[in-house]
Amino acid sequence: MFSIEHEFDSSIITLVDEAQSVAQEDVVINAFAECITLEQFNPRLNRAEKITLSMEQVRDLAAALDLPEGVYRIRPEEDEKES
Repeated sequence: MFSIEHEFDSSIITLVDEAQSVAQEDVVINAFAECITLEQFNPRLNRAEKITLSMEQVRDLAAALDLPEGVYRIRPEEDEKES
């Protein structure tokens, strides 16, 4: 299950784990114009942990989900047009 909220400067997506066995803590994703942050509460440390991804990293992650094992570099569209 997930929810989406739109704020002034970001969109907030919350992912809720509905697993029948051991469920993970909710993941909160903040999508800003310049970056994406992911936050998840860590019960062992009793605090939320945050990861920040640049938009380029998000683009690479999206591409990686559909590719086989290997090392890749995504070229900007201008480079592809010149080839």
